[in-house]
Amino acid sequence: MQSRFRSDRRLTVRMTVTMFLLGLLYVAFVVALIVLLKSWLLVVGLIAVMFVAQFWFSDRIALFAMRGRVVEREEYPELHAVIDRLCAIADMPKPVVAVSAMDMPNAFATGRNPDNAVVCVTTGLLRRLEPAELEGVLAHELSHVAHKDVAVITIASFLGVIAGLVVRFAFYSQLFGGGRRDQNTAVVFAAVMGVSAAVYAISFLLIRALSRYRELAADRAAALLTGRPSALASALTKVSGDIARIPTKDLRTAQAFNAFYFTPALGSEPGVARLFSTHPSLEQRLEQLGSISGELGEAATPGRAG
Repeated sequence: MQSRFRSDRRLTVRMTVTMFLLGLLYVAFVVALIVLLKSWLLVVGLIAVMFVAQFWFSDRIALFAMRGRVVEREEYPELHAVIDRLCAIADMPKPVVAVSAMDMPNAFATGRNPDNAVVCVTTGLLRRLEPAELEGVLAHELSHVAHKDVAVITIASFLGVIAGLVVRFAFYSQLFGGGRRDQNTAVVFAAVMGVSAAVYAISFLLIRALSRYRELAADRAAALLTGRPSALASALTKVSGDIARIPTKDLRTAQAFNAFYFTPALGSEPGVARLFSTHPSLEQRLEQLGSISGELGEAATPGRAG
């Protein structure tokens, strides 16, 4: 079913190109591992099992990691009411609604398709935002679901996860078992680590490039759906400022899921990490919302589909 969120052809093209390149990389990676490890059954079996686990259970994994839990309407009636209204305007299925008991103000969407999606907000976000600001954030997250880029990011992230795990396994196997291995085995493990590291680096860069654009696309779609780009800009400014004041040590657990968040869990001095961020800069996002506000003009009204 096609939602009323403004479609984004450039996002679709970027997702297609990214998945095509990652697909080629994925095939090359599997072939390299089979050649090096000389066991296609082991390699294909393990990767297939891990792919199915990540794709089908990504929503549960994310909720568990972020201490999120599904909440019913009776417990959070206002939150459900906002999501109900946005889904009605967008003409899309209502996702499962969840809340994470974290002070860090943030939100994320996950799930393999619009019919199996979860939108989760933190208690820190609910406590800090005004109703119009919360509506903008939730519209942003729902647009990720409608555009299906949540599923693409989930699949795209899988290759990097596998490559990272292989690097760790090869490293620790060589470190703790080096005395019992012959020279040929050491060469094989070194080759596996090299191939895996290269695959991880390439997939890392491809995912970051797609992720930054999809956040701009979600901001744009949310602003046009609600007709309130200024409310979304206010939420962005407030959330980014509050996250910057949270101690970095308290953000480390959350940083593994930065690609899914409304705004990244970065400390006050991100340094070089900003260059590899999953999100565009706050200034870039606010500039785009300012332009949309000008396009909509004073005639813009809440709930306008654009």
